[in-house]
Order: sequence, then structure tokens, then C-alpha cells
Amino acid sequence: MSEFWHSFSPGMSGAVFMWVLAILAAIMLAIAIERFQFIFTKSNINAPKFMALVRKYVQAKDFKRAMALCNSLREKALAQIILLGLIKASRMKTPTFRGVQNAVDEGTLEVIPKLQSRTGYLNMIGNVATLIGLMGTIFGLIIAFRSVSAPGIDVAEKSRLLAHGISVAMNTTLFGLAVAIPSIILYTILHNKTNQIIDEIDEHTVKLVNLITEEE
Repeated sequence: MSEFWHSFSPGMSGAVFMWVLAILAAIMLAIAIERFQFIFTKSNINAPKFMALVRKYVQAKDFKRAMALCNSLREKALAQIILLGLIKASRMKTPTFRGVQNAVDEGTLEVIPKLQSRTGYLNMIGNVATLIGLMGTIFGLIIAFRSVSAPGIDVAEKSRLLAHGISVAMNTTLFGLAVAIPSIILYTILHNKTNQIIDEIDEHTVKLVNLITEEE
């Protein structure tokens, strides 16, 4: 373990790869924390329970209570879009499918990019970290092979340089994978949750538009 941390020393060959990977790890953590908070805490909602209440108020033609419910959950992605549809319907004497749908589509175009923002960087970091780790591996192997073939160096020094080259190769490989694997796992979790929220938006907004226009 001490050899691993020693690889970050400025004088060590391959230290630049380790520091680049460390920076990528810090960026990965910052993005993951922000995205988890936004997607799982701020934007996520129990869609079936929420929409059951909205449908109940809409069927009773009580748009004010339905909008008040959405206003109380304004940070939630689904509630924001449903609110726009309800506002449009409440302002129309006879709500039309096209009129309510346009309001919902406008909200969707505003909300979905916020849900998807920055998550893709985690996938990129996972791929880049793997490649940087591979670069460090190749660099370490070059050092090792040069030490073996270098003329005029005694056996002890060759052994030291060979061990050093192999150490650089293994440490950069290990650290590169240690950054890449969590990054890809976090990306997959966030990507799947984002798609789930988007699917819920698509499903429930269509049901709401149909309900409003059928009720009138």
C-alpha cells in the first residue's frame, strides 16, 4: 500500500497518470453526489400515489386543489409538468387536447434536459480513466523493458528499474480501474432512474391530458 501512495510523489515516473486519475475521481464524486441529490431527492416522487390524488381532483373538477397539490411539490419533475397542464386547462373555457398537450410538452422540454444534465460525464470519466490507466501501464512496461535492455547498468540497478517499471504499470492499472468501475456503476444507476422518471412523465401526462379533455 505504501508503494501505491509513493506513486503520487512528483519525482516518480508515472506520477502524472496517478494525479490525473485522482482529479477524475474527485470530479466523478462531485457529479455523482449532485446528480443523486437532484434525481433521487428533488425530482423523484411516488407517481402512482400523486397521480391518484390529481385524478381525483380533476374528476371532481376541482382544479384549484389539484394545482395546490402540484405547487406543494414544485421541485418534483412530474409535479412541475402536471401543474402546467392543469393551469392551461383551468384557463380554457373548454379544454382541448391540443391546448393542454402543448402546455405539457413545453414543460417536458424544460424539465427533461435538467434530469439528464451531467450524468453522461460519469460514463465518459469511466472510459477515460480506463484509457489513462492503460497509458500508465504501457509507460511502466516501457520503463521495465528499457531497464532490461539498457547497456552499462549492473544487475542490481537493472532489477531495481525493472521492479519500478512494473510497479508503475500495476499501480496505474489498479487506480484507473478503481476510478472507472464506480463511475460506470454510478452512471448506470443514475441513467436508469432518470429513464424511469421520464417514462413516468410520459405515461401520466398522456393519461392526464386524456382525462381532462374527456371530462369536459
